[in-house]
Formats: sequence, structure tokens, C-alpha cells
Amino acid sequence: MTAADAIRAAAEQLAATSDTARLDGEVLMAHLLGCTRTELLLHRMQDPAPPGFAALVERRMGHEPVAYITGRQEFYGLPFRVSPAVLIPRGDSEVLVEAALAARPNALRVLDCGTGSGALLLAVLAYLTAARGVGVDRSEEALAVARANAEQLGLRPQAEFRQADWTAAGWSGELGRFDLVLANPPYVESDAELDLSVRAHEPAGALFAGPDGLDDYRVLVPQLPALLAPGGVALVEIGAKQAEAVIAIGAAAGLSARLHHDLAGRPRVLEFKISLGKPGADA
Repeated sequence: MTAADAIRAAAEQLAATSDTARLDGEVLMAHLLGCTRTELLLHRMQDPAPPGFAALVERRMGHEPVAYITGRQEFYGLPFRVSPAVLIPRGDSEVLVEAALAARPNALRVLDCGTGSGALLLAVLAYLTAARGVGVDRSEEALAVARANAEQLGLRPQAEFRQADWTAAGWSGELGRFDLVLANPPYVESDAELDLSVRAHEPAGALFAGPDGLDDYRVLVPQLPALLAPGGVALVEIGAKQAEAVIAIGAAAGLSARLHHDLAGRPRVLEFKISLGKPGADA
């Protein structure tokens, strides 16, 4: 059986599981053949289907995300390793990277709260070549993935990763202040309806944040002023219906907010600055 035949059969099998059945089959085949999807489509479709393809399709039929099966996900044009220890980086989060680079293109110190795979921090550092960054996460398994990504991207000299939990007293005591603070905290409501590939496979601790999805914002956002250097900016990802509530949490902590939308026009990122007249604000 050729790769083309195997992909065609896989797309039929996956149709009930995935809205991107054909694409899933192509990505899994390219992974096994050790080539890009473009190379597969242009030059490798008549290759013999490699052993193991059926097993990967079976995993996808069980709703396992393709990124976990291949161990790889592209984000902001960079290749990242992923595992079930970390959330899969999504294109919607690229808005946060773009906003960060625009807000402080001269940043020298960057903090990523809940770094996971390291995608946000490393994407920013790839463009801010003079900057140094710290990624914190409460999961050692996640930090191992982030360190591996920094190594493979050649960014290890710019990035360090530390275990820390922003719900614990004193977690940031030795970190200092930063020109940029990045955060994609858990923000999904406990009873939210999610695709089975997300609910059953991605780490719950990085997804869920109480009945209204705001628990982690209530803890982290009030701590942002103490983490920001003069002129510093914090970029925080939010759920599509959470902007008003999170802006209010920030205002109570002395932060002004600017809202950024994703490519679909949904509220996606809040850009926080210390309000003028507040301690630590620019004169």
C-alpha cells in the first residue's frame, strides 16, 4: 500500500473523530516518513506506507491530539516539542507574542508565568536577542519540556526555567522586576464543554480555574505590579468572555488595560501597565 492509499483510508477512519481527518493523516504520515507535509504531498505519496502508521491512526481515533502523537507543534514559526505534561501551543496565543514585541521591543528582562512548553517565552526571546528570560511553572515535567525546547532552538543562554507556583507565598521573592511579564494562566470553567481531545489528554492543571474560570487571575493579576519594572508591561491571555472581569481585577490592583483580539476577532490578550500615579508607575 502506498502512502497515498494509507492516507485515504485513514481519512475515512478518522472522519467521525476529527474535523481535519485528511490533514491528520497527512501529518502522521509525514512524521513517520521523516519529512515535511509539503515534501510528502509533492514527492513521497507513492512511497510504501511505513510500518506503524495504522497504530498512529488508532491513537488519533481515540482522540489523542496529533501534536502529542508526533511530539511536535509549530508556534510563531518555531518548532516546539510537546508532551502530555504541557498544553499544546495554539495559534491564537501568537497574538500575545506580537503584542509583547510591539509593546516593549527593547525589553531586557522577560518573565513567563506558567511557561509550560516555553512557547511564549522562547518565541519572544527569539526576536529580542539582547533579552534574558525566566520561565516559571509548578510542574517539573513541564519545565523539562521547556528546557529541551530552549536547547533545540539555541536559546538556552537567554532562558532559564525555575519551579514556582504563584499561589504560594514568596514564590517571586528572588525574581526581581521585568520589562515584560507573559502569562497564559488556566482560565477554563470547571464544567466547560471541551473537545474530548482537550479534556481527556491535555493537563487539567493548566486548563481549569474554578467555576467561572477566574481563580488564577484573582491570584496572579494583583501580583503583577510588584513584578513590573518602570515602564514594564504584562501580557495576559484570557477567555473570550472574560475581558471585563479581568480588567476589573487589574484595575483594583492599580493596572490599566488594553485589549487585543485574535485573528477571529475574539478578545484574547490584555496588555496591563501600572496606572499613572500608582507606585512604580512612570513619571
